[in-house]
Amino acid sequence: MADLVLTLIGPDRPGLVEAVAERVTSHGGNWLESRMAHLAGHFAGLLHVELPDDRLRALEEALRELEGLGLRVVVHGGTPPGAENRRTMRLEATGHDHPGIVRDISQVLVRHGVNIAELTTDRLSAPMAGGPLFVARARLEVPPGIDTDRLRRDLETIAHDLMVDLTLAVDL
Repeated sequence: MADLVLTLIGPDRPGLVEAVAERVTSHGGNWLESRMAHLAGHFAGLLHVELPDDRLRALEEALRELEGLGLRVVVHGGTPPGAENRRTMRLEATGHDHPGIVRDISQVLVRHGVNIAELTTDRLSAPMAGGPLFVARARLEVPPGIDTDRLRRDLETIAHDLMVDLTLAVDL
């Protein structure tokens, strides 16, 4: 079986998900997991698909047909998850929106060898808070041997500098 990751982007309109799903299913594929969103007038998505090896070329050709709908699809060969025994942690940050929040937090994470497995950010209207709020939620993969107390202290320091509330918790 081929393990694929598809990236999708194009002007948003009804029917795009159905068009992708139809092609995946008609080529014997199984839609495993996805993250899709409407961002600034565009449809953007990531999709993990599994299908028989001998159907890969035909699916790629069928997905190219979607360019006529304005949807660009790029097919990437997937790799099975690593056997590393990584701990999963959850990070949440909330504060007044300003440039650099994601950069500064991600710099701390990379210094500790932490992988951001999933990241969701949003900018919310918050008139009672005196301006827009930035909210980030992340699922982190922490390698064995990392001092999570030190990671927490470093994140708390940067949170203070960034003026954001930050929580770091172990996923159960």
